[in-house]
Amino acid sequence: MNKKELVELVAEKAATKKQAQEIVDTILEGIKKTLKKKEDVAIAGFGTFKVKHTKARMGINPKTKEKIKIAAKKKVVFKASKELKELVK
Repeated sequence: MNKKELVELVAEKAATKKQAQEIVDTILEGIKKTLKKKEDVAIAGFGTFKVKHTKARMGINPKTKEKIKIAAKKKVVFKASKELKELVK
């Protein structure tokens, strides 16, 4: 499912497609802003979005076998709720 399909799904319950687009945009913007503040987004029955920090580490270039430094970074991770995991089994 992509964003357009999500909007269409919400539009089935909303008054207009434009209103559905605004609802979906508001939800996604809220998730982005919360993650930017390094806070978790927990949606009951669905899962949790978190910002995870990875440490700097040494790696190996597979072509040259040369050691390279991999910088520390932040990434977004999603952990599905127990209910969601059971649903997709």
